[in-house]
Amino acid sequence: MSRRFTAARLLAATAVAGLALAGCASGADTAAPGSTGSGSSAVASQGTQNDADITFAQGMIPHHRQAVEMAELAVGRSENPEVLDLATRIGAAQGPEIETMTGWLQEWGAEVPAGDAMGGMSGMEGMEGMEGMMTPEQMQALEQSTGAAFDRMFLEMMVGHHRGAVEMAQVELDEGADPAALELAQTIIDTQQSEITEMETLLTQV
Repeated sequence: MSRRFTAARLLAATAVAGLALAGCASGADTAAPGSTGSGSSAVASQGTQNDADITFAQGMIPHHRQAVEMAELAVGRSENPEVLDLATRIGAAQGPEIETMTGWLQEWGAEVPAGDAMGGMSGMEGMEGMEGMMTPEQMQALEQSTGAAFDRMFLEMMVGHHRGAVEMAQVELDEGADPAALELAQTIIDTQQSEITEMETLLTQV
């Protein structure tokens, strides 16, 4: 009788342990989808940002806005297909990046730089001293040029503009903390360094 009772108790204990393990496994499975909800590189991590991340986004937004504006000026002014293609790519890349960084600042409770969505010159006051930013006079000169003169001015200005963005992104890599912001900074460096090389080649041809 004693052996049977002991065996019965062992079987019961085994069953309880099995149920507990099943419950843990079920709980892990249920939690898994939620744990991947913030996996997108466009989503900033709550609580991981520092002052450098905020400065990066607040500076890069108006910087990108001006680059998009410059790119838009190419339509109707340039007749060079390579310049037009480059301008299209710049606008297509930097427009969404503006939206991404704006979302981060809103999530972080930080101020979003003033200015219209596509970077009109009205939002550029006080930004002339930023790395690579063009002055209102330079922007006006670009707007008033056409043909080969526009192409050369556009390329020379955009090379300087890109170099400024690369410097700003490098500071973010050195001092930032948010993983998504660091990833964007590296993307900006990689993309714009490549475009600088492309523009320097085009400058020898216009």
